[in-house]
Amino acid sequence: MFTTITELRSFVQSRRQSGKRIGLVPTMGALHDGHLSLVKLANERCDATIVSIFVNPTQFGPNEDFQRYPQTLENDLQLLAAVGSPAVFVPDAKEMYPAGFEATIHIGGVSEPFEGAIRPGHFDGVATVVLKLFLASQADVAFFGQKDYQQLCVIKKLVADLNVPIEIVMGPTIREPDGLAMSSRNRYLSEAERRQAVVLSQSLAEAEKLIAVENVRSAETIRQMIRDRILSAGGMTIDYIAVTDPVTLQELTTIETEAVILLAVRLGSTRLIDNVRLFCPH
Repeated sequence: MFTTITELRSFVQSRRQSGKRIGLVPTMGALHDGHLSLVKLANERCDATIVSIFVNPTQFGPNEDFQRYPQTLENDLQLLAAVGSPAVFVPDAKEMYPAGFEATIHIGGVSEPFEGAIRPGHFDGVATVVLKLFLASQADVAFFGQKDYQQLCVIKKLVADLNVPIEIVMGPTIREPDGLAMSSRNRYLSEAERRQAVVLSQSLAEAEKLIAVENVRSAETIRQMIRDRILSAGGMTIDYIAVTDPVTLQELTTIETEAVILLAVRLGSTRLIDNVRLFCPH
């Protein structure tokens, strides 16, 4: 385990000298099977995998859950050892943001709607810390999950606009047996809320069926169906339901070839997001 950028770079340089391909899996810890699926993917595609664990304070708003965000480092390290992660980078805030640190990366466009509108400054914090992790690790490939789809779009834009020499790979959303997307925040849910939350994946699955089987192409019809399903489950406040272009995240009126449905809800004290990528049959 490394706690400083200097230690991490020394590790990377030693691997590069022997021609190793370096993979990076950035996380905020509280690891679950979704994270581990990305580590396994990195292990398959790279010669050496780095997993970073850092709860990044700059991506949390003043009324968000930074102080209570789950931190389970000992368990995380055990899980990573079991899947064969050779390097874990666990910096503290002073290592990532030393005294006098003032730089911020802002990505426009894809960062502005949805999560960006509801959580002002969130994606600035994400883009800044991710770029720092890219530079610290000097990785060839970085792995991110589809569950945070808008975040993935922001990171891809960051890499493209700033010519960062790294490949971005998206791993699939990993779900519980009942369909709920795995998230470190799921542990905040009560038993009753946990049962209610299944409606998110169920409504997305129904949207897939409407498009693929019943040939529905109206984005508004899809949005309304999802809204009705979620509200009928009770106890949830909807932040947004959007049917968008998978690259620009511009909202669509008609679904022609492919799209992404993004949604976010509040259930009790927990905020949940999910999405599905759609490919329309010809």
